[in-house]
This record gives sequence, C-alpha cells and structure tokens, in this order.
Amino acid sequence: MQAELLLFFGLLFIVAFLYASVGHGGASGYLALMAIFSISPLIMKPTALLLNLFVSSVSFIQFYRGRHFKWKIFWPFALASVPLSFLGGTMATDSNLYKKILGVLLLIPVIRFFFFKNTEPKDFKAANFALSLIIGGIIGLLSGMIGIGGGIILSPILLLLKWTDQKQTAAISAAFIFVNSVSGLGGQLVKGITFNQDMIAYVLVAFVGGCCGAYFGALKFPQSILKNVLACVLALAAYKLLFTYA
Repeated sequence: MQAELLLFFGLLFIVAFLYASVGHGGASGYLALMAIFSISPLIMKPTALLLNLFVSSVSFIQFYRGRHFKWKIFWPFALASVPLSFLGGTMATDSNLYKKILGVLLLIPVIRFFFFKNTEPKDFKAANFALSLIIGGIIGLLSGMIGIGGGIILSPILLLLKWTDQKQTAAISAAFIFVNSVSGLGGQLVKGITFNQDMIAYVLVAFVGGCCGAYFGALKFPQSILKNVLACVLALAAYKLLFTYA
C-alpha cells in the first residue's frame, strides 16, 4: 500500500508538471490518475478541482508574466461559464455515466495535442462575443458536472477558431480553469463533498509539480515533446474509462 501511494504521488507530480507546462490546471489528468488507482468518483471530483486551483493559479502567473494573457478574449467565456459551473457542481452523476463522459472528454486534449498546430499572428481572427458566451456556458456546465476546470475543452476551440496562439491559449485557459474550479467546487460544497485524508499531501505534490511545469513551459522550453507524452497518458486513461470496468 505504501509503495502504491508513493507511485501515485510520483505520477501526480508528473501530471501537474506536464499540464502546467501547457497552461492547464490538470483536473482531467488527476481524474485519469485517480481512475487508474480506482479512487471513488465521490472523492475524484472535489479533489481534482481543489488541485486545479493551486496548479492553474501558478500556471496563470507564469504565462501572465510572459505577457501572453488576453483579457478581452477571456472575460466573455468566464462570464457565462462561472454560474453554470456552479450549477453543474450541484448535480449528481451516475458513476458509470460519469466515467464514460470523462473518458470522452479526455480524448479532447489528445486530439488537441496531436493535431493542432500553433496559430501564426497573421492568421488570427477577431473573437465573437456571442459565440464566446455560448461556448463558455456549455463548457462551464460540463466542468461543474465532471469536476474539471474546462481548459481541455476551451483550448482546442480557441486554436480551431484561430483567436489565439498556443501560449495565449495557455494563459487564457489557466485563468478560465481557476474561476471554473472555484465555482464548481462551490457548487459541490453546497450538496456536500468528501475529501481524501491525504489531501494536504496531494496539494503539496501537485503544487510543486505545477510550479516547475509552469516555469519551464511558459518561459523556457518548446512544448512539443511534453504534449505528446501527456496525450499518450490521457489516451490510455480514456481507454480505461470507456472500455473497462475497473
């Protein structure tokens, strides 16, 4: 049991590092990791959102320092997503359905990391306010229900619409993840939630991993290798959730 816990903490550090390096809080990765270790969904959701708060905040700070954050693009998404994320957090989800939805959502960053290239400044398009509200609302509701910050869904959409480049996407996603995680966690607190007794250790490990990943991802190295490794891990987790009963 002790060896299994140490393995979990080691993988948690790696997941936080990899996610923060691309501007994500890591909830989908934490959920995938907890699913692999057969942790109950009742614990998975609030745990992932709490870890999200710490990792997404340090990730945002680093990308903000790198001058990649675009407030004008961010705030319409947040305006619609925050109240619906709270609503989603109050909803109870069947365990099997929860795992299937999570499995499908995990495929989104896999597609993003493997197939979406960086957008060049000459290819940028103007953001659409109404479309931002619609997208933000839908992502917010799903985020609260599943226990993620929504960055894994928002990021590929921003790149597909060509509103931002990769590092701008990372900065906006980090802020989006933070506000949605606060809102979704608030909704879960209303209905009552369960935290693992090792939560403080979880937070410390994820926070350190997130600090390291955000620093290197925002300011130091190219992200192509990290994205591919992370995509492979998420693909394996999605397979486990969708096609096995463990």
